[in-house]
Amino acid sequence: MELTPEIIEKLNMLQEKYTAMGQDMSAYLDGLLYADFLTYWDYIHLDTLLSLQSPKTPFPDEEIFIMYHQITELYFKLSLHEFKQVASHPSLTVEFFTERVRRINAYFNALTTSFDVMVNGMEKEQFLKFRMSLLPASGFQSGQYRMIEISATDFNRLIDKNKREELTNASIEEQFEHIYWKYGATELATGKQTLTLKQFMNKYAEQFLQLIKDRKETNFAVLYQKFAAEGHDVSGLAKELQYLDLFVNVEWPLSHYKSAVRYLERDPVDIAATGGTNWQKYLPPRFQKRIFYPFLWTTEQIDEWGKGWVISALKQSAKMK
Repeated sequence: MELTPEIIEKLNMLQEKYTAMGQDMSAYLDGLLYADFLTYWDYIHLDTLLSLQSPKTPFPDEEIFIMYHQITELYFKLSLHEFKQVASHPSLTVEFFTERVRRINAYFNALTTSFDVMVNGMEKEQFLKFRMSLLPASGFQSGQYRMIEISATDFNRLIDKNKREELTNASIEEQFEHIYWKYGATELATGKQTLTLKQFMNKYAEQFLQLIKDRKETNFAVLYQKFAAEGHDVSGLAKELQYLDLFVNVEWPLSHYKSAVRYLERDPVDIAATGGTNWQKYLPPRFQKRIFYPFLWTTEQIDEWGKGWVISALKQSAKMK
């Protein structure tokens, strides 16, 4: 094969690169010569990925349950990748910020529109049996989802709404004791913390507290308000943040609520979730009224937050029964 001017130029550029690093280019060329060609399955570790489903029971639909949750966590990881790019950017622009929020919205759109896999994709009889082998594990224990919330907004927006004003000037540690989701992992009868919550806190509390501190000046709410105060055109960014607010605080919890109603609601007594979480009060958006960016919504929209979606979900669930 003829050494074309283009190949010679690239070899010279490689020589300059390795010389600048004090490296011998010929050694690297030897490595390239002996290396095997890359395959798709090796690159994405396909065999390992497909081996990560370990059902606890013989019910076939348990594999659906496992794989969907694994897919969910991968989308969460993609989202956190985008959050990190924004927070750590050395010269952040509105354009870069907007595009990364748009990417996160695409991930959550895929999640919320695919949740019918959980709502309708399993036999109820199978689910109600294999779920008992999962105790006390719960989707509540998704640490990545909590990291998304922390990265998205000022931390005081994640404090239980009944304590938010009282703890405005409290320390992060004190505020953390009243984060909203702790109230969703209490025993219905006694009000005590569930084992699910205790396990979760033991694993993630230190990571959460550090992330809260790291994102104090780089969460999406702070960064947006900074650009707005500087007079930048943030109209496109505002729209994407509104979508993000709806995806994370309305559509995603509502998807779970629809699934819980489908599988756990039973007259006259509802079936408890595997982690003992108070799903009836924890999941409906209108009860928690979590809003990342209240400055982007009207008073009327905030007052009606999530109400229409919950009513719609209940009607749809009633038709499926």
